[in-house]
Amino acid sequence: MGRRQLLVAGGALGLGAAAAPLLTAPAQATSEGPSSCTRVTDLGPGIEQFALMSALQVGDTVYIGSRNLEPTRVIAFHLPTRTVVSQTVLGTGHSIQALAVDPTGRYLYAGILTKGDEGKPNLFRWDLATPEKPAVGVGRTEDRDIRDLAVAPDGTVYAVGGIPGKAPALWMYDPATGKVTKLGTPDPKATLARAVAATDTKVFFGAGSVLAGGDGASKASLYAYDRATGAFADITPPEMEKDPSLRDLAVAGHRLVVSTSGSTEPAKLAVMDLADPSSYTVTTTTGKVVKNLTAHGDTVYFATDTGLHSYATTTGAIAPVAFDGDLGEVWGLDHADGTLTVVSGYGFVGEIDLATGRSVVTDLGRAGAPVVPQTTMGIAADHRYAYVGGNNAIARHDLRTGQVVNLRAPGEAKDAEVLNGVLYTGQYSSQGMWTYDPAKGGQPHQLADFPSEQNRPLDVCHDPVNELLLVGVQSDTEGGGSLWTYAPRTGRKAAYVNPVDGTQLVRAVATRDGVAYLGGDNPTAQGPRGTLVAFDPVAGRELWRLDLPASLTTGTAALAVRGRHLYGLTRKGGFFVVDLTIRRVVHTADHRAVCPGFAAMVTSRGVVYGVSDTTLFRFDPKTFAVSTVVAEINGAWYSGPHVNADHRGRLYTMRGHHLVRVEDGPVI
Repeated sequence: MGRRQLLVAGGALGLGAAAAPLLTAPAQATSEGPSSCTRVTDLGPGIEQFALMSALQVGDTVYIGSRNLEPTRVIAFHLPTRTVVSQTVLGTGHSIQALAVDPTGRYLYAGILTKGDEGKPNLFRWDLATPEKPAVGVGRTEDRDIRDLAVAPDGTVYAVGGIPGKAPALWMYDPATGKVTKLGTPDPKATLARAVAATDTKVFFGAGSVLAGGDGASKASLYAYDRATGAFADITPPEMEKDPSLRDLAVAGHRLVVSTSGSTEPAKLAVMDLADPSSYTVTTTTGKVVKNLTAHGDTVYFATDTGLHSYATTTGAIAPVAFDGDLGEVWGLDHADGTLTVVSGYGFVGEIDLATGRSVVTDLGRAGAPVVPQTTMGIAADHRYAYVGGNNAIARHDLRTGQVVNLRAPGEAKDAEVLNGVLYTGQYSSQGMWTYDPAKGGQPHQLADFPSEQNRPLDVCHDPVNELLLVGVQSDTEGGGSLWTYAPRTGRKAAYVNPVDGTQLVRAVATRDGVAYLGGDNPTAQGPRGTLVAFDPVAGRELWRLDLPASLTTGTAALAVRGRHLYGLTRKGGFFVVDLTIRRVVHTADHRAVCPGFAAMVTSRGVVYGVSDTTLFRFDPKTFAVSTVVAEINGAWYSGPHVNADHRGRLYTMRGHHLVRVEDGPVI
């Protein structure tokens, strides 16, 4: 059989499964809120899939951790039968990024990304000898999120991760005593640790600033922890110190394989002598990230944002590994018996025969993985379709038929707009802008790239005067942010870095009469926050700026324009109105009761609407007073709430895990 035949025969249409239609229940309409003119229509789950964030092969089974699904779970995919044969529900946190197995192959450990859940375990153990019994919580690290796990040959477990505002530590779990112990914080300026590996005598700790970079945060760092003495030694190769973070570590025989995430430079791959870490080789790759390290003999296999590659430790040569299709974001890579098993964020398992180059792809949903509603990101809509962003997918809701199709798009569609029937998205991380035209079919594709360190698009809006798409962006690794502009008609693009200042990112963008209004935010503990900048998006220059009153002490969360007024919300419910003709704040209020954190705003039919994690609300156009439109909307968001409007002014947002359309009566 040819490679293409195997792709189909190997499981459920493989790559095409991501576009399989998922039918929702019929829409249900209700009237609620303070006005009987408010009509809420339930359009069904926003996006449904088995999203994943980790994978590890143990024997003939691949264990896969879920991503942004509630509850969290690990599934077991049996390679010989290509079916999901068991699963365990962990029930805490939102994602599982770290998996490791003990030397006997019996116990699988899972580390949780929690976003809170104070006091609950973030380290779990599943007895693979009795998979019908659920995994149990065995401990908790003080670093809220566990990003990586390693098990030493004697069964001791080591964990790394992080919590905002605190340097990451190395943690140890002793199965004999059941205790979790903090072993130290080797890099006090790091913001996150994402890699750990262990031997009989050493533990290797990789950290950096892939999140909350800038403001003096560390770049890539690698430390060796002596298990006998408890001392840390800095063994970072100087060639890696410019990259923002250590990304992955693996012990391969007498070698330690080390990789980084790149930013202003491509990512690096190093091979170090375990007995003498000063003896090493470093190779620069073509990608911006090197991860999922696995070795066989003298060959190291790894994934980048450009695909799979092999590295020959004897010659230093890097070569691509052929695969007939798009792997997207890779979250698992293992080698066994001449076959690479790769787990894609698109929701499939690929098996690549290295001798023949043939591949078999199995869609996890059709193999028995639970396809359930996911927490969501950006939303956009027009008269025919509504779009909801998830991980490695965008759900397209047909507003006429109710049919839902999952489109493939790597990373995350953080925000989006629809212009003349065409979808435009800002894609995290370092994916630039993507587009999808339903009239042409196919899948979304990249429209424009931008400086890779400007990696997190946050807000997308359309400037009809200059015919530009405007995108506010954060740089996770370098600090600050940028404004992207793109002209759909001509294809012209530009990126204006740090238009607010060197520490403030651009959290929100609004436009009026061809002027872009940028809302600054600062994730660090020091420096200004909440600065507003009026910006010429064609000339690329500042027109004027305004600092918010001292009472509004947190950064900008959202902006919207109505007439001559610029409305704004801060990240803790502060509200302000700027009269753009006199460039002065003319109104402030505290709306934490309806907006306790992040928010989004949109202007529709002459009214500014806002949504928070809890409530959909509106502002009176004359008095600026707030009133509730839908209470307890409680959208299941991953990276902050969103609201958007179609050409008729109907609003789209999330209520729980469901997409809803809200038609609000006139408010004048």
